[in-house]
Amino acid sequence: MRYVIGIDIGTTNTKAVAYTEQGEILESADASYPVFADASGMHELEPTVLFDAVLSVLLQVTERRPDEEAVAVGFSCAMHSLVLVDERGKPLTKALTWADRRSEVSAERLRNSEAGKRIYRQTGVPIHAMSPLCKLLWLKDECSDLFGRAARFISIKEYVWWRFFGKYQVDFSIASATGLLDIRQSDWNAESLAHAGIHKGQLSELVSCTHSESALLQPWRSLGFSEEMPFVIGASDGCLANLGTGAVHRGETALTIGTSGAVRMATTIPEYDPRERLFSYILTKDLYISGGATNNGGNAVQWYANLVFGKERWDMAALDGLVGAADAIEPGCEGLIFLPYLLGERAPVWDAKAKGVFFGVRSIHDQRHFMRAVIEGVTYSLRQIGASLEETIGPIQQIHASGGFTRSRSWLQMVADVFFKKVRVGDGADASAIGAAMLGWIKLGVLEGTGEAAALVRSGAVYEPDASRHAVYESNYRTFTQLYGRLQDLM
Repeated sequence: MRYVIGIDIGTTNTKAVAYTEQGEILESADASYPVFADASGMHELEPTVLFDAVLSVLLQVTERRPDEEAVAVGFSCAMHSLVLVDERGKPLTKALTWADRRSEVSAERLRNSEAGKRIYRQTGVPIHAMSPLCKLLWLKDECSDLFGRAARFISIKEYVWWRFFGKYQVDFSIASATGLLDIRQSDWNAESLAHAGIHKGQLSELVSCTHSESALLQPWRSLGFSEEMPFVIGASDGCLANLGTGAVHRGETALTIGTSGAVRMATTIPEYDPRERLFSYILTKDLYISGGATNNGGNAVQWYANLVFGKERWDMAALDGLVGAADAIEPGCEGLIFLPYLLGERAPVWDAKAKGVFFGVRSIHDQRHFMRAVIEGVTYSLRQIGASLEETIGPIQQIHASGGFTRSRSWLQMVADVFFKKVRVGDGADASAIGAAMLGWIKLGVLEGTGEAAALVRSGAVYEPDASRHAVYESNYRTFTQLYGRLQDLM
């Protein structure tokens, strides 16, 4: 049986799936790695370790399927990363991730300028510390010697691609999340580059999401792939989560909660939000993904588990038990509300200085209330992004859920109730890895395009919203949406 390997390079681990042309997942694999973070806002990954993780999941999949044939590899990757490399391609820095907040002062300065408003309109990327543009502004000002030694400024996926093929190439999808690409002209944006203090020659060649290379460099030919087998450069994890869950038509909305979270809707043109809450990223030349991402998803739940158990004392079984105990608490947590801005926040407030808050604490609240409030707070934050999408683009018809949170039936039901929308869950593994594999089949000509690929998605459970629970959540949600504005100055 033939399969395509889809690889998703994430913030905490790299995942792979073996995906057939009939939409069946034959195998999956993953490899995790450490995050380097501190109180300054640093949030980094080691590029060489990331590359080793990609090699690991490739080998895991192929070694477990010795009697079947891998015919292509496709890539998905987390957005907004930045690595500085020298003329030989050696990293001068670790990979600064989307969660790195050290450029927040530079971001705020640009965001409040007329140039910032123009750049948002041209690039579709909100001005925020997450974006490589703002990271470059910070590095130029605060690390000028290091900045001056850099030959190129690349992303995690570009580093992996260069290691495999010796070429600096970047797909339009990853590039469209940098704040450096004019998404309407499909070229690097001159005003962004001028502000960043770089030139086109320091960036990679722009290619489509189905661009491929084949002959691997000599060190990697021992992987056992034929010289003709295409490695497809793919797209960003957010865009491919829409494809991998089948949410590629207007109104079909993808909701992902992993380490962070996002709500995204497909459109045929780049969308512009006058209130600058939403991003607009490229998947293909005629398919864009608009939406917003929160910094605080599953990581907020893990943070609370650390408080309860201590970092060295809990595992997934303990976490499941903690979440399960919270199910005993009625929706609304008897008035307890959590603002989940533990790492600042992206959409819809775009404030790196935002802080987490428990509001409405009373003596009746115990550990279970706090756990449930954390989960509800993350869900309210995503609902707020969904409301921004509906105001800008149009109504959400139904939600396609993906990410680690789909292990929790109660959380899926909560999403249905809070949004008051039907929620569908695919029966697959990682949606972004599946989307990457679909691009491999499109490259091979087996699938004609994203519409045919999305039709392969196999539907799993469906969660219908409950009107009575929605009414309770809606009361707390109205309070939730007011808290940040009332507390912003104090933050």
